[in-house]
Amino acid sequence: MDKNLHIYNTLSRKKEVFEPINPPLVGMYVCGPTVYSDVHLGNCRTFISFDLIYRYLLHLGYKVRYVRNITDAGHLEGDRDEGDDKFAKKAKLEQLEPMEIVQKYTLGFHDVMNIFNTLSPSIEPTATGHISEQIEMVKEIIANGYAYEKNDTVYFDVEKYNIDFPYGQLTNRKLDDLLEGTRELDGQDEKKGRLDFALWIKAKPETLMQWPSPWGWGFPGWHIECSAMSSKYLGETFDIHGGGMDLQATHHTNEIAQSQACNNTSPVKYWLHTNMLTVNGVRMSKSAGNGFLPEELFTGNHPLLERGYSPMVVRFFMSQSHYRSTLDFSNEALQGAEKGFQKLIKAGETLQTLKAKSESSVNIEELKANCYKAMNDDFNSPILIAHLFEAVRIINLINDGKESINNTDLDNLKSLFNTFVFDVLGLKTDDTNESNDSGLTGDLIDMILNLRLDAKKNKDFATSDKIRDELTSKGVVIKDTKDGFEWEI
Repeated sequence: MDKNLHIYNTLSRKKEVFEPINPPLVGMYVCGPTVYSDVHLGNCRTFISFDLIYRYLLHLGYKVRYVRNITDAGHLEGDRDEGDDKFAKKAKLEQLEPMEIVQKYTLGFHDVMNIFNTLSPSIEPTATGHISEQIEMVKEIIANGYAYEKNDTVYFDVEKYNIDFPYGQLTNRKLDDLLEGTRELDGQDEKKGRLDFALWIKAKPETLMQWPSPWGWGFPGWHIECSAMSSKYLGETFDIHGGGMDLQATHHTNEIAQSQACNNTSPVKYWLHTNMLTVNGVRMSKSAGNGFLPEELFTGNHPLLERGYSPMVVRFFMSQSHYRSTLDFSNEALQGAEKGFQKLIKAGETLQTLKAKSESSVNIEELKANCYKAMNDDFNSPILIAHLFEAVRIINLINDGKESINNTDLDNLKSLFNTFVFDVLGLKTDDTNESNDSGLTGDLIDMILNLRLDAKKNKDFATSDKIRDELTSKGVVIKDTKDGFEWEI
């Protein structure tokens, strides 16, 4: 078991050696989608990032129980427990049952995750499937003195909790600082404190989704679901909890408070958060009009896109930035990623054709050590990719006869390339055989270039040049080699 893995813990604000609570078992919980609309690219980045983390932990030999929830109830429009439940509102607009909305967008989410080649989680629980567990947790928090009931709604008492535990520890903020940024309660507010949040919400008569509880008919608050489901499937304390950085200040802060108030122990050892997406330097959001749905990115059907980009190109593009770094989308950046992805895949194909020599002039062990060093440094995928392009350089030099490699090193290079390109980064070669903008497929390009080879052998240089010029005009870059040819889009 490799013990050199270091990960950045949001809670401690530093990199720590990864030491699971019960090795080789690892419990990992990631806040999943709220399924009342199509999944946006910002969500996709989070789930692709944790797919990379999941894949690498599996590669290191850990047995990972990966839990990713589905929020299908209790998510209100406002951040002060105000407004309608988003699922009920969407159901009314589309004249459907709430669970039809849930089913529709859950299936859509799974389709997008499959397109991006993410592994399925071990368990994918839903909020509506765990109402009883949430009710029991609320009862325990009340019994421990950290919550109160008012008019059939149960609120978490933040200021009372903060006497015993630091409420703002995840964002390194004191309670007084948090209170300063929160508006005063008006006379109609039922809460005792400005930061108090709902654990259980009284349902209006017309509420579509409601359940019986000791406090009357209602539905759970948004935050309680993750505390209830993570403790059920991973225990009162588990290894990794992840999500987007936008969840730190409220959702994850409240999760810690709920779990600690219920179980009197810190719920998570390592907190991991992905950073935001920007478009041409501006934060990606619906209100800014620069948010992409995955389908828009694949088809190019968006005013900010010059054309579409394949799912694997997008996944590779996301991997070129560290999960904790801001990722900026632009056509230039995506097109650069496309060229890099194609070069990587083409090198993998060339690797399978290399012939071993009696001696090696390349250092594969050093390359392997560098790849592991990158991933062991908080899953540093951009540094890993830099080393993989060193592998590409080595492959091309060997193919051109400028370097040599023996059988053992060749086998190690093939294993290394397969491990990190396909198993860890989660890339696929399928896209190299799909149609590009010119309508050409990989098989068709190979067939045409083989015809060009025949023309050159027959000294029909006019036909050879014509084929080359036609393919070049369609964006195919051709490189003649001693064994035939190489190409990329």
